[in-house]
Amino acid sequence: MTSPELDSATNADLVILGGGSGGYACAFRAAELGLSVVLVEKDKLGGTCLHRGCIPTKALLHAAEVADNAREGDQFGVKSSLEGIDIAGVNSYKDGVISRLYKGLQGLAKANKVTLIEGAGTFVGPNTVVVNGQRYVGKNVVLATGSYARSLPGLEIGGRVITSDQALNLDFIPEKVVVLGGGVIGVEFASVWQSFGAEVTIVEALPRLVPAEDEYASKQLERAFRKRGIKFKTGVKFTGATQTDSGVSITLENGDVLDADLLLVAVGRGPNTAGHGYEDAGIKIDRGFVITDERLRTNLPNVYAVGDIVPGLQLAHRGFQQGIFVAEEIAGQNPKVIDEAGIPRVTYCKPEVASVGLSEAAAKEKYGSAEVFIYDLAGNGKSQILKTAGGVKLIKAPDGPVVGVTMVGERVGELIGEAQLIYSWEAYPEDVAPLIHAHPTQTEALGEAFLALAGKPLHVHG
Repeated sequence: MTSPELDSATNADLVILGGGSGGYACAFRAAELGLSVVLVEKDKLGGTCLHRGCIPTKALLHAAEVADNAREGDQFGVKSSLEGIDIAGVNSYKDGVISRLYKGLQGLAKANKVTLIEGAGTFVGPNTVVVNGQRYVGKNVVLATGSYARSLPGLEIGGRVITSDQALNLDFIPEKVVVLGGGVIGVEFASVWQSFGAEVTIVEALPRLVPAEDEYASKQLERAFRKRGIKFKTGVKFTGATQTDSGVSITLENGDVLDADLLLVAVGRGPNTAGHGYEDAGIKIDRGFVITDERLRTNLPNVYAVGDIVPGLQLAHRGFQQGIFVAEEIAGQNPKVIDEAGIPRVTYCKPEVASVGLSEAAAKEKYGSAEVFIYDLAGNGKSQILKTAGGVKLIKAPDGPVVGVTMVGERVGELIGEAQLIYSWEAYPEDVAPLIHAHPTQTEALGEAFLALAGKPLHVHG
């Protein structure tokens, strides 16, 4: 189709700028609903999550788990040892996973008849994206340009100072690493490198590791990291880094100097909104983020935004769900507004941290008080078989449902689905307690916690 108003233009019901989790989910769902879709991506379909984020980091974490299993076989009566890490082999395994998923996405784009345009796009108000001089005009436009690895003012990335982008493609294992930032990205890489044999120190300006999580999770993770030999300095700010041919020296506000082979800058991700024409087109921007209402509409008519450029949790599955939401909104299905607190959060270090809903502090701020129960994994048979420590923390509103679940322990990320259902359905302890959990599984830990909160504890001491 050609537009009567514009020469050399392609018209579509929906033009999407960015082919990451949010963009491609929006494209595929809109196509399912019968809309014509143009999807613009400057790099590769799948975006940061597939190529430089979730998938490659979790592949490294699984390789790290295999290394730990080999090293720790004796405690299970298995005579095994770790001969070493073949980093080329690890990278080949990681890249193979990415390649297979990438091919699958390309196949889905073709099957859904999504028009995929390769190139850097610029949004031109009110409803046009320009790529390599070609105009793509949409009845609706979705902005989904994702995020980038941030640094700190005055801290230049290069050489021995790296972000997660470079860390994912290292062809060697550093002997000593300093990780600047104790959030999700920082603790995951610290966990990988320690399992691979590196000496790791985390520096976090806030008072605790994973500071966005419930304080219980931070304490449990810090205890586990101490046992693993991962060092960390919390409540102290970074002041500078000096590189030499042989290493990098990191100075802290308290006067400490840390020497390492590499400094990983893991201070979060920034919204990738610069250079795409957003502000020139009149899109409302605040601190780099695109501002939307609860239905993900920007201040311009028929222009939406999804994913990491929208203020809130920067998680691939949040962007994915937002993409589906916007596609259904445009198709007139009036989908239910996404509850941000109901988005599950998982940190895939060893041990894992998984949560949904409110922390204890947030619940007390919202309700004035909260009822709390913690079930220790020491009472869970499968956790003892796995030799993992941790627990399940439930937060309940006064005379109300459970409004938050936080879990720490190996594999607890696999339990977050049930926890999300419990939160989203506003379940009371009495609703969950009668549900039967298979034995022996770690899901029983959730069941036991709810039994206790319902006033009938079984495998609970004290």
